[in-house]
Amino acid sequence: MKLTTVTQLTVDGVVQGNGGASGEDRRNGFDRGGWALGKGDQDTLAFISETYQRADAFLFGRRTYELFAGSWGSMSAGDAPGREPIRQALNERPKYVASTTLTAPAWSGASVLSGDLATAVADLKAEPGGELQVHGSGTLVRWLLEQGLVDEMTLLVIPVVLGQGKRLFPRNGPDLALDLVESRVDTKGVTTQVWRPAGRPQYAGR
Repeated sequence: MKLTTVTQLTVDGVVQGNGGASGEDRRNGFDRGGWALGKGDQDTLAFISETYQRADAFLFGRRTYELFAGSWGSMSAGDAPGREPIRQALNERPKYVASTTLTAPAWSGASVLSGDLATAVADLKAEPGGELQVHGSGTLVRWLLEQGLVDEMTLLVIPVVLGQGKRLFPRNGPDLALDLVESRVDTKGVTTQVWRPAGRPQYAGR
């Protein structure tokens, strides 16, 4: 399976609290949650829905798993008008959680990856199928990139600068070159960028 990541972030790289102002979103004094709500046009919403439907399985970090399980995992058919394909994909397909603290996930079809995580993810990728998708899960995404396990990453950049909150990439960290696969800007200014990791960047004078 191809491992793909899908991340909503602001122009200044913040990934925290895109969907609302829950207790989770308020970690470290963060009070600007909900910045992605209503920001995409119908084409972007259709792209997101189609992306979820392509998944053969999902991989989550613990925090994102708990948020998704508490929302999408508790919905029944009809609870998410216009987003039923997303609800259906999340509830019907296998879900894997990268966690050392979660032992018994309650969401049907979910299991915790045990042992060496890099080996466990590589084993999942070796299974037949189309896509193993990671949604949100910023800490996990950074780790997967560092391990060279990401085949493709989709960034949905929301046209807002927050000035606070947890960012996808740290101030200091490993470098990475990217090849652009596709990009588009919707009528509300949301930019969708699809990238493939391409090793380390080349620097002038080296």
